[in-house]
Amino acid sequence: MERLHKLIAQAGVCSRRKAEMIILEGRVTLDGKIVKDLGTQADPAVNKIRVDGKLLDFDNDKIYLMMNKPRGYVTTVKDEHGRKTVMDLLGDFSERVYPVGRLDMDSEGLLILTNDGDLTNKLIHPRYEVAKTYLATIKGTLTAEKLNRLRAGIELDDGLTAPAEVNLLGDNRVEVTIHEGRNRQVRRMLAAVGCEVTRLRRIKFAGVTLDGLKVGKFRELTAAEVAALKGALT
Repeated sequence: MERLHKLIAQAGVCSRRKAEMIILEGRVTLDGKIVKDLGTQADPAVNKIRVDGKLLDFDNDKIYLMMNKPRGYVTTVKDEHGRKTVMDLLGDFSERVYPVGRLDMDSEGLLILTNDGDLTNKLIHPRYEVAKTYLATIKGTLTAEKLNRLRAGIELDDGLTAPAEVNLLGDNRVEVTIHEGRNRQVRRMLAAVGCEVTRLRRIKFAGVTLDGLKVGKFRELTAAEVAALKGALT
């Protein structure tokens, strides 16, 4: 037996937090009855669990995709404002997958999509401190003092950041590796030391790199890349 929100996430529908919201909204049924109690447990081998009327499939094959997200797309399955989403880039790809974490609309680069709900939840959970590396083009000067501040942790409006790996590459470019997932974190960190980010691209996530994938394209991960994702959690 397992709690419903965990089972929904395991089925690849959404994150556990989102699953809790779906349950409270009355969109989940257990053996035909609407369930709103977050403490409800079920056994997918015995019970029929539906979200918005669709029966959850716990025997589906796991799919892992890599996308090189372009600017101008939001990292959601649907957007209430009618903006383009990363799902539009999948074209005729018929399998149901979901983004792992987010890249803001103005950012680009490596995005993982999968129907492996358990892996998704672990990759975005702060406890695992999954490394994410970004290449930023900036306006402003990064002095040695500013670099040290970024590396040690910098105070933002939502608290002190964890130490980051920061390397100045020249040509107004800087490589930043963080182990957190705060909203627009790299942009805010650099802004805090007087540097405006004019372009931000994620180039590495949990040991997986873009590896020459063209902007706007996607492909399935190799077995070695899937292993790298899972290895980042140990």
